[in-house]
Amino acid sequence: MKIIALAATSSSKSINKTLVSYAANLVENSEVEVLDLNDYELPLFSEDKEAELGQPELAKAFFDKLGSGDVIMISFAEHNGSYTAAYKNIFDWASRIDQKVFQNKPMILLSTSPGPGGAGSVLAAATGSAPFFAGDVKGSFKVPSFYDNFDLQNNQFINQELHQELSSVVAKL
Repeated sequence: MKIIALAATSSSKSINKTLVSYAANLVENSEVEVLDLNDYELPLFSEDKEAELGQPELAKAFFDKLGSGDVIMISFAEHNGSYTAAYKNIFDWASRIDQKVFQNKPMILLSTSPGPGGAGSVLAAATGSAPFFAGDVKGSFKVPSFYDNFDLQNNQFINQELHQELSSVVAKL
């Protein structure tokens, strides 16, 4: 099974990238490819830019990369209760190639933040909207207070209950 994993942020120190990488590697006998949204940076989407640029190669590459896996895992960072601009922009460009951005792939959606909300607002939005873009959401999970619950040095959960819950969600694949 090939898993395409990404953090829905452009942060170089993303705790969501840590989380999605950790979660993807819980799937036994899988190949994991972690995408970096910085590799798909494009001008802000608008109809004017689309008329000028058409379908940019980076948008096509992102769409094709999502299609190349058997499973998609995304961990969402939250900016002011919503998607990061980096994720929303590449998603908007990809949706103009084909509205079925997620290409009927099984998906696990995650989120985390330093605070107690665990980026739950954006996770709820993503979980609710993914089916409209041909995403087959098998499970979702948020990790509150990331730094209190995850040991970055040893790349493991401090909170074993959260580890077990995440393992259960990932097992739905």
